[in-house]
Amino acid sequence: MNLKRLRLLFVLCIGFVLTLTAVPAHAETIYDNRIGTHGGYDFELWKDYGNTSMTLNNGGAFSAQWNNIGNALFRKGKKFDSTKTHHQLGNISINYNAAFNPGGNSYLCVYGWTQSPLAEYYIVESWGTYRPTGTYKGSFYADGGTYDIYETLRVNQPSIIGDATFKQYWSVRQTKRTSGTVSVSQHFRKWESLGMPMGKMYETALTVEGYRSNGSANVFTNQLMIGR
Repeated sequence: MNLKRLRLLFVLCIGFVLTLTAVPAHAETIYDNRIGTHGGYDFELWKDYGNTSMTLNNGGAFSAQWNNIGNALFRKGKKFDSTKTHHQLGNISINYNAAFNPGGNSYLCVYGWTQSPLAEYYIVESWGTYRPTGTYKGSFYADGGTYDIYETLRVNQPSIIGDATFKQYWSVRQTKRTSGTVSVSQHFRKWESLGMPMGKMYETALTVEGYRSNGSANVFTNQLMIGR
């Protein structure tokens, strides 16, 4: 192997490793709507009303508690700039391990948005009293389990660009789990094959969502990997 090729491989390897590196950071607890960066990951706490707390731990780790809420989302991952498709970004996957205690309607999921077209997406790993559904599009096997795929339509509802009309894409695991690998790009490709177009990437994050419920979750591991 010549020196030029060796240097190129070294650069590529370092670039890939950097996508996996968690940055040590002091734990911080937030209670109200906020977007920021912590431990090398982008985070967001969003709610319409109610009592929430989110403790930001090293890397992608976090914990969440909620009660008497309308809707609340706690998430840590990556916010993109809506200029590239998932094909251009390369393969996306998440390794995670969590304790999930939903006291009602809640999801443990991979969550995000695309633009052009505007779409909100969910890969649901576990849930509380309600298993998401919608217009059934098909099923497929990934990461040791079968996911059912649904599509729903939201009309004049809150979105990343304000109130808007947009589609939601869902992959819902048939059997619940709270740890494992989610091959995110595999879901994207399957959705596209079923006529559910993905736009430019705005966000991918491991997320806990509660809806008119109480509950708690502790995400011990959340490792987001992006690369070819």
